[in-house]
Amino acid sequence: MLFCCKVVIVLRVSRSFSADNIRDTFRIMLQMSVVLMFGGQMPIIKVGRMAGQFAKPRSDPFEEKDGVKLPSYKGDNINGDAFNKKSRIPDPQRLIRAYSQSAASLNLLRAFATGGYAAMQRVTQWNLDFAQHSEQGDRYQALANRVDEALGFMAAAGLTVDHPIMTTTEFWTSHECLHLPYEQSLTRLDSTSGLYYDCSAHMLWCGERTRQLDGAHVEFLRGISNPIGIKVSNKMDPNELVKLIEILNSSNKPGRITIIVRMGAENMRVKFPHLIRAVRRAGQVVTWVCDPMHGNTIKAPCGLKTRPFDAILAEARAFFDVHEQEGSHPGGIHLEMTGQNVTECIGGSRTVTFDDLSSRYHTHCDPRLNASQSLELSFIIAERLRKRRIGNQLQLSLGL
Repeated sequence: MLFCCKVVIVLRVSRSFSADNIRDTFRIMLQMSVVLMFGGQMPIIKVGRMAGQFAKPRSDPFEEKDGVKLPSYKGDNINGDAFNKKSRIPDPQRLIRAYSQSAASLNLLRAFATGGYAAMQRVTQWNLDFAQHSEQGDRYQALANRVDEALGFMAAAGLTVDHPIMTTTEFWTSHECLHLPYEQSLTRLDSTSGLYYDCSAHMLWCGERTRQLDGAHVEFLRGISNPIGIKVSNKMDPNELVKLIEILNSSNKPGRITIIVRMGAENMRVKFPHLIRAVRRAGQVVTWVCDPMHGNTIKAPCGLKTRPFDAILAEARAFFDVHEQEGSHPGGIHLEMTGQNVTECIGGSRTVTFDDLSSRYHTHCDPRLNASQSLELSFIIAERLRKRRIGNQLQLSLGL
C-alpha cells in the first residue's frame, strides 16, 4: 500500500442518508480516483468514511449557549444535535437505527460499485451537473475524453469493455472505533482463519482522544484483524507512536497500519519528519496518509466554522515535500468532502467567500469541500504524482 505501488484516498462524506446523496458522493469519488489514477499511473484504493460514521468524539462533555448548559452532541447513534434537553438525552434505539442505515448504505454502495455504475466506459457521464460548466468540470471532461481514447485502444488490443476489471470497482468503508459496545457487538470470529474481524467497517481507526497505550480502544483494536488507522497530530511524541504501532501490529504486517497525519502546514514541516524517522528506525512498515482538513479549521466573521482551500492545499504540499526530503513514500490523502454543491470551505477556483458561506452551509459537523474544490485538489495532487513518477523514471534510466 506504499506510494510506489498504490495510493490510498480516504474520504469523509456527508451523514445525509439518501440514495441521491450517496450516489453523488460515490460519483465524485470515482471522478477523483480517475484523475489520480491517470495522473499517477497507479491503482487508487478508495476508502469512504461512510456507512457507519455516526459517533462523534467531543473534547467537552457539555455545551453551553445563552446560559443554558446541556450534554454535548455525541453523534446520531447516541443523541441529537438540536440544542434542547430532549434531543441530548442518549437513546439506545439510535444504535439500532444507525446499524440499519449503515447496512442500507453499504448495500447501495455495493450495487453502485459492482452493478455497472462504476464501469470505466461511463467515465464521461460521472460529471455532476453543477460542476460541468466550471474550470474543474472542463478539465475533468478533457481528461475523461483521453480516458475514452485509451479505452478504445485497449478494446482494439483485446481488453474489451465487458471485462470485469472495466465494469466494477473496489470500494471500502471506514470509521473511527469510538463506541466500543457497538463495535464489540459487530465483531465476529472467522472460522476459516481463527481471526476476529470488526464487521462494522473494513477499516477502523483510533483518534487523538482514544489512542492511549493502555486504553480500552487500543486493546480492542489490537485484537481485531482489520486494517487499522491511527490519527496523529503535532502533539504525538515519536517514541509513543512507535510503541503504539508495536502494540497494534506486533508482527509488522504490511498494510495493517495507516497513519493519518493532521498538523497544519507549518507543523507538518517541523514535526512530521521526526515521526517518519522514528518509525523508520524501528523498522516498522506503515502507510502515511495526509489529512489536511482538521488542522485548518477557522471561524468565519459570521460565526460559522470553515476551512480555507489554500491552507488545505498548503498542508498537502508540505506532506509531499517532507516525504521527498526524507526519502519516504506519501501513501494517500484524507479529505472531508461531499458530492453536494455546498459552500462550507472558502476559496478554490470557483471562489467561495466568507459572504457565501451561509447560502449553502449544510454540514452538522465539520465544513467539507464541495465537488469542484475536491476535483481541483485532485488535479493538483495528480500533477504532483506525475512529476514524482517522471522523476523516479529518470533516476532509474540514469542508474541512480
